[in-house]
Amino acid sequence: MRTGNLFIVSGPSGAGKGTLVEALLDRVPDIWVSVSATTRAPRPGEQEGVSYFFLTPHEFERRAAGGEFLESATVHGSRYGTLRGPVERRIRAGMQVVLEIDPQGARQVLEQMPEAILIFVKTRSIEDLKRRLRARGTETEAQVELRLRNAERELGLVSGYKHVVINDDVERAIAELVGIIDSYAERDS
Repeated sequence: MRTGNLFIVSGPSGAGKGTLVEALLDRVPDIWVSVSATTRAPRPGEQEGVSYFFLTPHEFERRAAGGEFLESATVHGSRYGTLRGPVERRIRAGMQVVLEIDPQGARQVLEQMPEAILIFVKTRSIEDLKRRLRARGTETEAQVELRLRNAERELGLVSGYKHVVINDDVERAIAELVGIIDSYAERDS
């Protein structure tokens, strides 16, 4: 059995964090990607405990007041957070736990779990990021500009991360991420 660890994967919108984290599910047998809690309503096709843990605002606040979150934030009027219990249970069980969260959330988690391993995913350049965001076609130009401003702020935080993965070749970036995880999850004798 391997030693359980907590990995925090952060980076700007459009850097490909989700793609890389999703690929880990097929390549790291003892991985668990944390499911966030939210107060927003489920979207069509989203499942409780798979997409999110859907909580009422009252339940979210009750749990937050009880110290049940490793991190939480308000985004677009809804609350989001990572529940401590499921993360700690899986680490104790020897799993490699991954949180895909923003740098603000990463700092909150690190305050409570300083042993967490921070990994920042970025593109080769801001121009590459611009191209990716515009090519997605999922945001208005104003939203793209906001994401780019946020990206510039987030890129300024990269020095606080233990590892940086440049996602300019998806397969190479996935292999690098798997290598990072494997280097911490050494097998017990």
